Amino acid sequence: MNFVCPFKDSLWRYRFSIITPTYNRVDLITRTYESLCTQTFQEFEWIVIDDGSTDGTRDLVLSWNARFPIRYFWKPNGGLHTALNVGTYLAKGEFVTQVDSDDYCVPHALERLDYLWRQIPNPERFSHLVGLCRNEDGVILGTPLSSDYIDIFKLRNALSLVDADRWGIVRTDIARQFPYPVFKNERFVMPGLIHNRILSRYAVRYFNEALLLVRHTPGHMSSVDLRWSSPKGAALYHAELAMHDVPLKMRLKSALNALRFSALAAGRTLMSH
Repeated sequence: MNFVCPFKDSLWRYRFSIITPTYNRVDLITRTYESLCTQTFQEFEWIVIDDGSTDGTRDLVLSWNARFPIRYFWKPNGGLHTALNVGTYLAKGEFVTQVDSDDYCVPHALERLDYLWRQIPNPERFSHLVGLCRNEDGVILGTPLSSDYIDIFKLRNALSLVDADRWGIVRTDIARQFPYPVFKNERFVMPGLIHNRILSRYAVRYFNEALLLVRHTPGHMSSVDLRWSSPKGAALYHAELAMHDVPLKMRLKSALNALRFSALAAGRTLMSH
C-alpha cells in the first residue's frame, strides 16, 4: 500500500499522534481507548493501524465517538514495523508515540510529556523524550534513573539505559527520516535498529516518571523472540551495531550475531529456490 504524507512539518494539526498497531486484539483495545478518553491534555489524534485483523476490531473502533479524532486504517498483515511506518507517515501531530493495544496511559501522560518537552532548553538537538513504564500493580519495569532526568548525547551512553522498559515521544519530522526497512516474508524488525540510527545523530532526554502501563499479554512483541523468524532484519541490526561507537565487547558480540543471522537468512533463501 502506498500512503502519501498528508502534511508538511510546518502544518502540524496536533501536538501528539498516538499510533496503536493492532492485530486481533478486539478484547484488549478498549482499555487503551478508555485511557485516551481520560487524558487531561486533549491536543492529540489517535491512529489505529489494523495489521490485518479478522476479529471485529474495525467495527469496534469505528463505533466509538470520542472527543479526539480517531483515524482507523486497515492493511494486510505485515508486522508491527510496517504498521508503525504507515502510522508515522499519516501522522498530523508534531510528535508520534506508540501505545500498543494491550497497554494504556495514565490520565496525565500527555500533559506531562508536553510540559517536560518544553523544559528542554535546546529542543532542536533532541529527537526523543523518554520516561518509564510500570505494570498494573504499580511496579516500575526496570531500574529508575538516579536523578529526575538525564540528557544523553551518545549512543554508547543510551545503551547503558536498556535495563528498563521505557516509553515516550519522538519528533515526527525525525521519525519520518528513519522508516523501518521491510524484507520479503519477514514480519519483524528489531526496534533498536531505528533507535540506534536516530540516537547516533540526535540527543535524548530520559526522565524518571512512569506514564505507561504495560501488560505483557500473549502475542505481545516482548513476550516472544521473533528474530529467528526474521533473520534479515536481525542481521542488519547487529551489523550496524557492530559498526557504531559502542563498547568493544558489544561490537564483537554483534558482529558474531550478524554472521549467524546472515547465514540463517542465506540458508532460507537457498531453500526457497
